[in-house]
Amino acid sequence: MKTSVWSGLAAAALVAAGIGNTTDAQAHLQMVVPYTAGGSSDVMSRAIAQRLAAAWGKNVVVENRAGASGMIGAELVARAAPDGYTLLGTTSSYPATAATRSKLPFDAAKDIIAVGTIARAPMLVAIHPSVPAKNIKELIALGKKNPGKFNYGSSGAGGNNHFSGALFAAAGGFKMQHVPYKGISLAVTAIASGEIDILISSSSALLPQRDSGRVRILAVTSLEKSPLFPDLPTAASQGAPGYEYNLWWGVFAPAGLTKERREFITAAITKIVNSGDMKKFLDVQGAEPWTLPANKLATLLPDEIARYKKAALIAGIKAQ
Repeated sequence: MKTSVWSGLAAAALVAAGIGNTTDAQAHLQMVVPYTAGGSSDVMSRAIAQRLAAAWGKNVVVENRAGASGMIGAELVARAAPDGYTLLGTTSSYPATAATRSKLPFDAAKDIIAVGTIARAPMLVAIHPSVPAKNIKELIALGKKNPGKFNYGSSGAGGNNHFSGALFAAAGGFKMQHVPYKGISLAVTAIASGEIDILISSSSALLPQRDSGRVRILAVTSLEKSPLFPDLPTAASQGAPGYEYNLWWGVFAPAGLTKERREFITAAITKIVNSGDMKKFLDVQGAEPWTLPANKLATLLPDEIARYKKAALIAGIKAQ
């Protein structure tokens, strides 16, 4: 189907779903990214926003609203009108952070609903070249010999990098110091400069630093070897038994969105994620396409928040 024809049909469907009414005061849709620009959530969300804009013939503006480990932007969306004009592009850091917050000004599991998933991928375990370890076994041995000597960075307390680092240390049987930053881009800069020793993060954040020789990547965080990174061993097989941590990215909306609008947005995102164009994009990002049926989308956040609460107990991450 030609783009012009698809755009015309999509525009008609938008009006039918109540999103594309030309009399509406809002001239565009807003995709809120609750983290700083340049991180994996920002990259994935902009890719989806760009393709939604092309499909719908309507502007989809990405706005970074970082702060409170992603909760400021999430609250903005939770309090927005459930009309389909305000969406949240985020990652598994959202339920991870929500699971470690004792008080939030909104219900993290109920006030936001999933309208589509984008991709999933293992994380990568990276160290600064000054750390004298060539593999995970050597890193864990050094950590055990020097308790608390090494530190690891994160995009903020309770996020993916915090959880993955704490769980890695627990699986390896040694202690590390957590250093939170205000966004993953700052944490990446910190490990590239040697300010921190270890960072467990997405491939999109770490591969450029590896290619420039600023970090050394030792392993993937999947339980089994990943076809995305066939040359890397798993941390679990190198002295951190049972260790597994995977990322995912998705699109969310305020609860209360009508069934018709929710299904329309979900269908559009699913079509994009399953396209050859998106697969090529995700290959470059070191991730694989990931879609969920409607019943799984409905329970994604409650299920993930419950799972992270259990993980927090294992990792020793206390609620704040």
